Amino acid sequence: MGDLETRQLRYFVAVAEERHFGRAAERLGMAQPPLSRAIRELERQLGVQLLIRTTRQVSLTPAGEALLTDARTALDAVAAAARRARRAGQPVQALRLALKADYDAGLLPKILDAYAAQPVELQLGGRGEQLPALHDGRADVALLVTPFDDRGLDHEPLVTGPRVVALAAGSPLAARETVRLADLTGWRLPDGTRADRGGREPLPPGYRSPFDLLQIFNLIEVGEIVWFLPEWLARRYPRPNIAYRPVEGLDPVTLAVAWPAESRSPAVAAFVQTALRVARESRLEVCR
Repeated sequence: MGDLETRQLRYFVAVAEERHFGRAAERLGMAQPPLSRAIRELERQLGVQLLIRTTRQVSLTPAGEALLTDARTALDAVAAAARRARRAGQPVQALRLALKADYDAGLLPKILDAYAAQPVELQLGGRGEQLPALHDGRADVALLVTPFDDRGLDHEPLVTGPRVVALAAGSPLAARETVRLADLTGWRLPDGTRADRGGREPLPPGYRSPFDLLQIFNLIEVGEIVWFLPEWLARRYPRPNIAYRPVEGLDPVTLAVAWPAESRSPAVAAFVQTALRVARESRLEVCR
């Protein structure tokens, strides 16, 4: 059996995701007959059936399901390698920092002021967008809040603090000084999971939040949802129609700096050391 080509994997992933040869061909910018021949050749080369074809749809065999997972990983790795190679050939490189807006515990301005190794390009995104950016080479380093999947990453904690619940100011729970997780039974978080689980329910791989910060606040104000957020973020956003309350049994949150485990970049190492020093100095200032 010969080695697989990235072209073959791209063709197969398109058909597997579209579940239709015509739509896959349109997505790839090619005619359908050569695409069908390429998939048949791939099956012959591997010696297994990957797809079940009917007149109306295409479905995956167990072998096809297994290949789809690995093919996506392989294509992502190839794309990341190309990005890193192009980047390495550039004379001046900015360090690419991925983070969720406002989830820096107030440290970002101090870190940027103290970091002088090279320019920093901020990549702001929603929840769940930072990890893929680290893995596929779009970001060099990230600021992440726990918990997160740290496979393939190195990371260091910067600061740990409590989380609070954001409630509509008119909610009966807002009249309490402290809320228990059990009190939140029946409420949902912005990601749709149960609030009484304390944000511990797993999210699907590749989850992207459908809401921005303003939309979340608006949904809280009208009593549609509640939200757990770091206390440091709550202090930044006082709103008359929202009450922030401590929650018994709610895990604290840690802000960490993370980077790919295989990274050997002196700029990344310098950024991590700067972030750790700034975080340490900030903790000392709070204790004074």
